[in-house]
Amino acid sequence: MLYIIGLGLNVDGISKYGLEVLKKCKKVYLENYTVDFPYNESQLRDAFNGKKFVSVGREFVESLSIVGEAKKKDVALLVYGSPLTATTHMSLIQEAKASNIKYKVIYNASVFDAIAETGLQLYKFGKITSMPAWKKSYEPDSFMEVVKENQSIKAHSLILIDIGLDFQDALEQLKIAAKNHEFKLKNLVVCQVLGTMERKIFFKTIDQYKEYTGIKKPYCFIIPSKMHFAEREFIELFQ
Repeated sequence: MLYIIGLGLNVDGISKYGLEVLKKCKKVYLENYTVDFPYNESQLRDAFNGKKFVSVGREFVESLSIVGEAKKKDVALLVYGSPLTATTHMSLIQEAKASNIKYKVIYNASVFDAIAETGLQLYKFGKITSMPAWKKSYEPDSFMEVVKENQSIKAHSLILIDIGLDFQDALEQLKIAAKNHEFKLKNLVVCQVLGTMERKIFFKTIDQYKEYTGIKKPYCFIIPSKMHFAEREFIELFQ
């Protein structure tokens, strides 16, 4: 059987049921390519009472070999946050169903839950988008079109940041993308390591973040749209 288990947002976030499942699994994999973990593997192993796991990247997960293993034994894939927020993991379920292999998803909290702590109302968020790390010959900025679309319906925009992308680099990419798409950046919400003891929320103008280096990974951007007075009163507590 294949288990896809959400780890939640902190090192102790895995559910009691998730821990019970791990005990009986013959093989456990940790998906390591969709987020910058706010803890190390040693801390996670301690949280699992010493249960061994293998850290795996995108190539291994997308090969779907883990589904083949689940034909003969209980296998678990551990995913930071909630397990189906990354589309990669849906392909595992699709393959399991096509192969008549039993599977179970064990859900948990994700950044999509935690951003409610900003005071911005979840039902007022539009499409979620992501910012990839730019390279010299590849600078995709289509995420800004999603932001503009959200703004057109007065919806807030959550921008997920690519793994390994430092804050100042991401901020510069955001500024360039906004300029390319003729979008005027004003206020920006930055959330770091939500759901942990080190979680922080910032609400500043885009210029106030200049040379700010105190943001820890994982972090995300929120570009707010028109706010209800209750939203504004709350978010201003983070200025």
